[in-house]
Amino acid sequence: MMGDGGVKQILAKPIQLADQVSKLADFAHSFKQECAELKAKTERLAGLLRQAARADLYERPARRIMNDTEQVLDKALALVAKCRAHGLVRRVFTIIPAAAFKKMSTQLDNSIGDVSWLIRVSSSASAGSDDSDGDIHLGLPPIAQNEPILFLIWEQIATLHTGSLDARADAAASLVSLARDNDRYGKLIIEEDGVGPLLRLIKEGRLDGQESAAHALGLLARDPESVEQMVLGGVCSTFAKVLKEGPMKVQAMVAWAVSELAASHPKCQDVFAQNHVVRLLVSHLAFETVQEHSKYTIPSKDMSIHSVVMANSSGSTAAARNDASASVAMDSSEQGMVKHPTADQNQNANTNQMHSLIQSTMAVKSNKVPHNSNSHNPHASSNGKQHHVTLSGTSIKGREFEDPATKAYMKAMAAKALWQLAKGNPAICKSITESRALLCFAVLLEKGTDEVQYNSAMALMEIARVAEQHSDLRRSAFKPSSPAARAVVDQFLKIVEKADYDDLLVPCIVALGCLSRTFRATETRIIAPLVRLLDEQEMVVSKEAVIALTKFACTENYLHLDHSKAIINEGGSKHLVQLVYFGEHLVQIAALILLCYIALHVPDSEDLAQAEVLTVLEWASKQGYMVQDPKVDSLLPESKVRLELYQSRSSRGYH
Repeated sequence: MMGDGGVKQILAKPIQLADQVSKLADFAHSFKQECAELKAKTERLAGLLRQAARADLYERPARRIMNDTEQVLDKALALVAKCRAHGLVRRVFTIIPAAAFKKMSTQLDNSIGDVSWLIRVSSSASAGSDDSDGDIHLGLPPIAQNEPILFLIWEQIATLHTGSLDARADAAASLVSLARDNDRYGKLIIEEDGVGPLLRLIKEGRLDGQESAAHALGLLARDPESVEQMVLGGVCSTFAKVLKEGPMKVQAMVAWAVSELAASHPKCQDVFAQNHVVRLLVSHLAFETVQEHSKYTIPSKDMSIHSVVMANSSGSTAAARNDASASVAMDSSEQGMVKHPTADQNQNANTNQMHSLIQSTMAVKSNKVPHNSNSHNPHASSNGKQHHVTLSGTSIKGREFEDPATKAYMKAMAAKALWQLAKGNPAICKSITESRALLCFAVLLEKGTDEVQYNSAMALMEIARVAEQHSDLRRSAFKPSSPAARAVVDQFLKIVEKADYDDLLVPCIVALGCLSRTFRATETRIIAPLVRLLDEQEMVVSKEAVIALTKFACTENYLHLDHSKAIINEGGSKHLVQLVYFGEHLVQIAALILLCYIALHVPDSEDLAQAEVLTVLEWASKQGYMVQDPKVDSLLPESKVRLELYQSRSSRGYH
């Protein structure tokens, strides 16, 4: 909408032109009848323009309509001025086609229709305040003939500005339909200032209106430019407020919208984080997942959740602390190894281990930290009172009584939003892993609904990808004796060992590969299930298994020799040979790279000789499309030389 100054500014000239047309029409010497008709229509138009000047106009259509109206009145003034010609000579040389008056009359009618529509659409507050009139469709003005959708969008946005809550909810639902149908319509909604009233509706509307507004904003996030404009419009702070205080259905839709914005424009991740959206999403994920709670005490900066967990799980054991310090030191030299359970320990673990882990971890956080908060937290109040922060949504009484479907959808959307926010962002990944999110993801991977499980797996995969590239995150999030990290890896292994081709399998394979540098040499339980997947019928599974194993066997991994031997011992050589010969193009290349690494590290292996790996490498070196790959080109010649040194010609065999 516009202020009074803006209205007067764009209406002043059209009103002046209309008055001039009326005055000149009175002095016409030719075409008097036609000029009188133009005068009548111009005076009607002038009346509408003065009425518009007293209204609170919707600026976007107002500027366009007033621009067209001004052009029409300019032409009308020029036409009427020609009719004032005096003398025979001037009349002869002033030729006015009869059709010119008919055309001008039509244009004035159109301008009258346009201004009438503008007044109606801008004053829809009075119409929308009466429930009986709320559903009246204003129709489209003549100017909308070439772009009807634009004017339909204007009508809905105007209703969002000034309509009743019910009318605004209907308008938001209409914008949802438009934005879903066509990307261009979504861009038009943003360009025509639709974001502001949608955000106001989220703050002020009823549940259905809030939900539709959040849905519309999520659909508008189609490209980085659109998201940039929405962020500048304040979408991040508004979403944060809803995630903290709104109804759960609206919170779930907002969480979905956050995931859409972050997916379309990763640069908005940090803005969401600055508005505490990550923390709020984690608290939604934790609700009824790891502990029934309403409040918790924020630990000091030097007391992360990991330090609290460590205090509970290994604080009383000096050996565990020394073990952790040693492992951190090794990782600093790219020798990092997380002490996950060995195969024997894993077999002895019972099904209640996860629940015991959660109970013990959260017991420390809720009981031990508050008693010591003043001694650890420099910001503690002087009177000894502890600082409590209400978690998102926990201030809303009765959210525990929400129906299970709504709760499950809320968790699914919170996990999806965290997935997109964590993608490629070390700071957000650190924030997530320092909270209870890893524990939550582990529980949800095991017991969540299908969508919750998938989004949790994808979020963990993205965190693992970032951890692969950032050693600091790798050491803090997946450090030794971390119950949360251990629980996550256990769930990954359960899914990979089950080997059912579903939505969870691939992200879990990818995550295990990204965490390859965190496993110690004795951690053979990771290698075996990945090797078994090399024989998978689904090529996408085989390819990801090959890529994951390559991260274990590559030279950059400090334990590449141990991992290469483990792959051979599990029978990986014969599977890789088959994939090099008969796999799809990308799988062939990936399998060849892994085979080269293994041959490079363990050239004296009898298993490689029996699998005739040297013959495979010689064959591959003659395949043009294979040697064109830069990685193959750098590894293949050296791997062949190493094998030739350790394997006799008689041991190679021939095909």
